Amino acid sequence: MAFSTEIKLRKAVRESLLADAFLVLKLGGPHVYDEAPRNQGGAFVVFTQGEARDWSTMTEQGAEHLLTLEVWSPATGAREALEISGRVADILHEATLPMTGATCVHARIISVEALRQNANRFVRARIRLRALVELA
Repeated sequence: MAFSTEIKLRKAVRESLLADAFLVLKLGGPHVYDEAPRNQGGAFVVFTQGEARDWSTMTEQGAEHLLTLEVWSPATGAREALEISGRVADILHEATLPMTGATCVHARIISVEALRQNANRFVRARIRLRALVELA
C-alpha cells in the first residue's frame, strides 16, 4: 500500500530542508525534527501531522500526502517565525523530493499560517505540504 510512503516522504523533506545552508543558518543548526525537542533554546522545524489518501490508478499505486510542519521561534514578534516558514515554503514548493522506493511526482505548499500565542506574540507558523507519491 502506498500509504507507507510517509516515512520516506518525511525523510526527503527533511533532507531537502537541511540541504539549504540559509535555512540551517536561520535555525542555528540542523534543527528539523520528527518530535518537538525538549529544552530547545532556538528556532526549530517539526513535523506535526500527516495524512494519506489513496491516489492509485488502474496501473499504479499511489497516495496523496498532506504533511504539516511547524516552525517554533522563541523570538518576540512574528519576524523570525515568518522568515523561517517562508524559506521552508520556498524550498518545498514545486520541489523535487528524491525518495527511495517511491517517486514524489508533485509537491506543493498549500498554506502557511501564523499563529498567536501568549500576549499576542507570533511564536509559530504552520506549513501544509501536499505531495503526490507513486510506488516505484
